[in-house]
Amino acid sequence: MLIVFGCTSHYPHVLIKTELGDITLKLYTDKAPVTTNNFLQYVHENRLKEATFYRTVTMDNQADNNIKIEVIQGGLFEDEHPKALTPIKHETTELSGILHKDGVISMARNEPGTATCEFFICIGDQPSLDYGGKRNPDGQGFSAFGKVTNGMDVVRKIHESQADGQWLEPRIKINTIKMVK
Repeated sequence: MLIVFGCTSHYPHVLIKTELGDITLKLYTDKAPVTTNNFLQYVHENRLKEATFYRTVTMDNQADNNIKIEVIQGGLFEDEHPKALTPIKHETTELSGILHKDGVISMARNEPGTATCEFFICIGDQPSLDYGGKRNPDGQGFSAFGKVTNGMDVVRKIHESQADGQWLEPRIKINTIKMVK
């Protein structure tokens, strides 16, 4: 069992309070320790204070992609935000065993090893985001590290919110992100 910022629970829970409602996450510290500890450091140090959900990827707004996905994305929005920590090691789904199923939270990235504070939540199963998936040409997939345990109705509400292409208009404010157990 990992001890993460004073939490001795095998699976810490995080509450994301948005202006549209609450989302509770269970984080898999044993399966994706680097990614989970990174996310919890952002939470613990209040680095996500200005975070929003800013992107919704739907079946209708990815004309340039042959491999379609459905996710909502949040974080600090800027690539080089002053509150961003050093990028972390990439933990593939092949290593963690956490597949991109409905409600799974994962880290956004450009290349493997570039993830910082941008995250996304899957709407429906998204196997093309797993290791060996075709969404990224490198085949490394994304680093999944937890799952929504409550609030998928809020995730779907964000997913269906007004957008200009994939960019939510307006962005959905994240009021707080904190550990709850």
